[in-house]
Amino acid sequence: MKKIPLTMANGKPVDDNQNSLTAGSRGPVLMQDVYLQEKLAHFDREEIPERIVHAKGAGAHGTFTVTNDITQYTKAAIFSEVGKQTRTFTRFSTVGGERGSADTARDPRGFATKFYTEEGNWDLVGNNTPIFFIRDPLKFPDFIHTQKRLPDSNLKSHNMMWDFWSKSPESLHQITTLFSNRGTPDGYRHMNGYSSHTYSFINAYNERFWVKFHLKTLQGIKNLSADEATRLAGVNPDYATEDLFVAIEKGHFPQWKMYVQIMPELEANEYAINPFDVTKVWPHGDYPLIEVGILELNKNPTNYFSEVEQAAFSPSNKVPGIGLSPDKMLQGRLFSYPDTQRYRLGVNYNFLPINRPDVEVNNGYRNGAMRFDDNGGNSPNYEPSHYNVPTESPELHEPPLHIDGDADRYAYDSDANSDFVQAGNLYRLLSENEQKDLVANIVGSLQYAEPMIQELQIAHFKKADLAYGTAIEEGIKNA
Repeated sequence: MKKIPLTMANGKPVDDNQNSLTAGSRGPVLMQDVYLQEKLAHFDREEIPERIVHAKGAGAHGTFTVTNDITQYTKAAIFSEVGKQTRTFTRFSTVGGERGSADTARDPRGFATKFYTEEGNWDLVGNNTPIFFIRDPLKFPDFIHTQKRLPDSNLKSHNMMWDFWSKSPESLHQITTLFSNRGTPDGYRHMNGYSSHTYSFINAYNERFWVKFHLKTLQGIKNLSADEATRLAGVNPDYATEDLFVAIEKGHFPQWKMYVQIMPELEANEYAINPFDVTKVWPHGDYPLIEVGILELNKNPTNYFSEVEQAAFSPSNKVPGIGLSPDKMLQGRLFSYPDTQRYRLGVNYNFLPINRPDVEVNNGYRNGAMRFDDNGGNSPNYEPSHYNVPTESPELHEPPLHIDGDADRYAYDSDANSDFVQAGNLYRLLSENEQKDLVANIVGSLQYAEPMIQELQIAHFKKADLAYGTAIEEGIKNA
């Protein structure tokens, strides 16, 4: 078979399509990775006008109230004192479906909250799972393509999904979560939310801590069986949207308790698990949950389009005391998310009421489509200047992130076998009935993949847990 070289848009052959260019194996993604930028930028513009991912969603306004002092870890004003309350807007969504798709589809759920803090907007952009399918942003467009439709029939393809997953064994942990009953939550009120990515806290002494965020539902976890999810998709494809809206309308305000896991900065270098690998969790025995506060949703939107559809979230929206990490997927999303919104809503999307911060915005940005304020008037839009113009605040400078390594396309330095460990642990954590449902759900999809793909994927399941893989193997034989 003749090799078909993968190229960039200008025809240049691509040397590595699996790993982003980073500063050392655990360093951040480099701006000079022009292939990553081109791939993500093109991906962001593939569809108009709906979101390329997370297109179907529901949202509500609310509040976040601090219940525990964590100022030893972060100087962020939102957490400055117990009892402090901050205005919020939260959007839930399915990931792969279109705007008209069913709320009960087997799919991860987006869980994004915008906190309108006194230091600007902070967006906590996560999912209802603590992990993800892949860990390098270079693979993100390819992964999402497998969740979309075939170019000839316009139908979705089980074979396409499993082909990608079988060649990306790091996806096994998320697959195990997705095909369990956790993959079909009973509405948005009865599921947890997670940052998934590792972020950082900076405290008043300019010390850095790595952090993961958890939002635990106080309504209790409830999931749907595969049969019930399918039934509801036909009876009421807007089941989760309606459930959230009606609950708030009746005064049954849903709540989530926020927790964090904290890792001192230098421990990341010695920890057995790569703490920036988004396909892995941090065991709670090593880094226990620390309570932070309560998120409550208590006000429905008055106009879905202006509030839910035009809400724009990005992990690049952060405030002093909350920082980033060398998590490669996070680094890729820092570019892709706001770039998508500039394309979808326009370069001035942050001036829309739902996205506009509660604090005054001062910058040199001018013009652009849909500019509807005074456009900066006649004030200078440059600095330095002899005049009274907005200037930097050097006291907010974060401590340096120590990087040591040559710039190259590195695979994650996790042990290859570690891709199977946590998936196996999760399988063994499930009850016998939950294990049966998981296997049945996987068989119901994997049976439509080609035999060579089935064989490789079953081998992955067996590496995670022999009984897990064997049950799927037997299920496909009898399907």
